Amino acid sequence: MRPDPSPAHAGAVSVVVIGHDDAAHVADAVRSALGQGPAVREVVAVDDCSTDGSAELLERLAAAEPRLRVVRLPVNSGGCGTPRNTGLDAAVAPYVMFLDSDDVLPPGAVDALLAAARETDAQVTGGLCVRRELPSGREVPWEPALYASPAVLARPADRPRLVRDTLSVNKLYATDFLRAHGIRFPDGRFPYEDMVFTARVWSAAPRVALVPDRVYVWHVRRAARRLSISLDRAGVDNWRARTHACRTAHAILLDAGEKGLARAVRAKFLDHDLRMYVRELPLRDEAYRRAWWAHTRDHLAEYDAADRSGDPASPGTLLARVLLASPGPRDLPRLRDLAARPARLCPPYARTADGTPCWSAELPEVTLETLPERPVRLLPLAVDAELRARTRLLRLRLHELYGAVGRAGPVDAEVEWRHRDRAGLVLRRTVPLRPAADGAWTAVTPVPLERLATLAAGAWDLRLRLRFRDGASRTVSAHALAGPGLLRPRAVPSARHGLILTRPYATHGGALALRLTAGAQGAGRILAGRLRRWLP
Repeated sequence: MRPDPSPAHAGAVSVVVIGHDDAAHVADAVRSALGQGPAVREVVAVDDCSTDGSAELLERLAAAEPRLRVVRLPVNSGGCGTPRNTGLDAAVAPYVMFLDSDDVLPPGAVDALLAAARETDAQVTGGLCVRRELPSGREVPWEPALYASPAVLARPADRPRLVRDTLSVNKLYATDFLRAHGIRFPDGRFPYEDMVFTARVWSAAPRVALVPDRVYVWHVRRAARRLSISLDRAGVDNWRARTHACRTAHAILLDAGEKGLARAVRAKFLDHDLRMYVRELPLRDEAYRRAWWAHTRDHLAEYDAADRSGDPASPGTLLARVLLASPGPRDLPRLRDLAARPARLCPPYARTADGTPCWSAELPEVTLETLPERPVRLLPLAVDAELRARTRLLRLRLHELYGAVGRAGPVDAEVEWRHRDRAGLVLRRTVPLRPAADGAWTAVTPVPLERLATLAAGAWDLRLRLRFRDGASRTVSAHALAGPGLLRPRAVPSARHGLILTRPYATHGGALALRLTAGAQGAGRILAGRLRRWLP
């Protein structure tokens, strides 16, 4: 939807920017809001009692910019909710939106949202947020399916998938709507406050407009000294806070009579939150795993039969069933693969005494009777990948899955190496899949190390597009096999580069990836770093 440049839009929006001890970034956030043009009446910068000079920096900016107002909290609130509420209370424009001090609004964001809000008489207007990984600059869209095309919804219940977009910052709100319904963020230290605020918004049944425009850039700084709440997941308290926010959001919607949206919150928990944390379980220590497992079982025990009445073999539901059936942590590598995107159900494949597919011989009560009936595009196909840098060969093995793969008839695999930080940089090669004596399908293909290293150093992810006899296809990742000679760095001679240092590794989701550094200088830097770690 094109922004409306008419003067009627001037001064219609207040942008609330919040921050604490973020002098390195807050000025960029404020400038991105002021740079939206005349539609922004004011930027309300709420400093949460910073001690790093942030407030003084904001005051200097405000001295030269009449649209910038600075509010400083006398005591640190401990969270994001109180400063946002303070900014909302101070806002004077008909519409309001929120911006964190370490993020930015892309050019045209406010105009795009405001034009849609005015044209459709929407009380809430949302647009596309992108997560920008820094320093690489790689961008990943957040919930892109919601914002693929313009839409107007009479009420949120008309599109339950809205509950999956729990962000508060990629939306424009009618200020009077928020105030009339008393919609505020949880005060004080309340991690994942966005989930609760957004549930309160949807519970008030606003008219909603969606636009495909990019309206928010979420900066992801994984190497930051102080990680954001969503990245700081090493402690089990983070998981407890997340489940508490999900439980609170569910209760808000249920109390408002929005049973469909409340059920969608729980479905989102299984498909998104649970899968994300399960992928990381193998990285945690035993104390974390046991505490996480016990807490998750207690949380899932609150779900009723209707919450689990969908496909019992879908990845999130199957993870929940295994957790509820197991008193303590078990099958972590296999659960990690099932939690991956795309999901992989790796061997062993067991059956009950009457022949029904099940999770394992130890958990025959977790049955998979619907799994073989799923179309091939929805099957959690498992492909093992064995990469030996010395021979420059990639060996693939597609496992049978209770007869479903054989019925589909595998034909070939398009092997794709995709650079993680440079969008569009891809190498592809198609190889035939051949039946093996044990019922699997296999393929062998050279790894184009020279070509990959010439195109770009860094991480390359492996993706496979499997094609079947009836024309169906399925994109999957490949399970990284570990063993002697596998997943270890090697210096490979190169006619062009002299040396290519290769490091195959498993991602958090267990998929095979490859990191390359070309040339003796690059290899020397890595070896020097290792020596520094080894030497006292």
